[in-house]
Amino acid sequence: MQNNSDRKVIREIVAYIKNQESTLRVNHPFLAQQNALGLGLLLLSVSGFITAGCLYFYAVIPPWSCIIIAALSASIAHEIEHDLIHQQYFKSNTVVYHFMMFMVWIIRPNTVNPWYRKDMHLNHHKTSGTPQDIEERLVGNGIKSHTLRLLVVCDGLLGLIIRSKQFSREIKGYRFFNILNASLPLVTVYYLIIYSFLLFHSVNFIADHSPIVLNYPAWLMTLMPWINFAMVVWVAPNFLRSACLNFITSSMHYYGGNYNLLQQTQVLNHWAFMPFQWFCFNFGNTHTIHHFVPNQPFYIRQIISKQVNALLKNKGVKFNDLASILTANQYRKYGGSH
Repeated sequence: MQNNSDRKVIREIVAYIKNQESTLRVNHPFLAQQNALGLGLLLLSVSGFITAGCLYFYAVIPPWSCIIIAALSASIAHEIEHDLIHQQYFKSNTVVYHFMMFMVWIIRPNTVNPWYRKDMHLNHHKTSGTPQDIEERLVGNGIKSHTLRLLVVCDGLLGLIIRSKQFSREIKGYRFFNILNASLPLVTVYYLIIYSFLLFHSVNFIADHSPIVLNYPAWLMTLMPWINFAMVVWVAPNFLRSACLNFITSSMHYYGGNYNLLQQTQVLNHWAFMPFQWFCFNFGNTHTIHHFVPNQPFYIRQIISKQVNALLKNKGVKFNDLASILTANQYRKYGGSH
């Protein structure tokens, strides 16, 4: 809930963030070229993703290197999608805008399409912390069972299927097939590749350690090298990226109450989260800023985060409230650092 004192603090924080951005823009006039920056960063992301795949295809880099480079590239695309949802690029040029929306989806196949996600995300800002926040609940926020939470963080489709009845009871307007249809066709292909890859290699592993002799059909032996390739260059990078992002975002958002902006999120910048932060573009350290000022490009948040986070801590926003992760993201008056 929000009292007069909280409103005053929130206004101070918002004004400070906007002032930091204004100062940054005055000192660096090139930031005025926001459309060009957004498109350029997207093309950089896509180029990094494709280059990693090509280098792996020609055996220049090993699989693990390709996965890491592609995951880092896709994390930039995710931030671009987030900015596009908030109309930060090509607001008046629908052709380029929708082209960018399409591109961020193509290299992140395990997400709903960005046009559908736009409504989900804007709803997230209105309902953060409540059962109606479908976006955060889909990635594990508020789940009490640590086993189920791990499954949801890693496999969103299976998590959606398991929790669909609960969502139907608790979320107004929830329709399973609306989300499923918004995932087609990329999510379907993504999971077909994952489960085909796991099933084939699991069966092979069992056969290699038993007297079983397998005779695969020719079409399957022709198909599997391509599935293996797609797994390395397209699927595994996004599995890594999304698992890291889902863990960070579901951990930093509080759940279970009608929270004001001071209480909706915590800042996660503990050293233990660094391996995860790498693959979600420092999300835990900067996303709280976004809740105060949503209409701001992601690179601006990154640049001003040090100064803004110092103010957030001073004004009572929680930092590294690790205990909340173990208690279904409940907001507690005490816990974490201020």
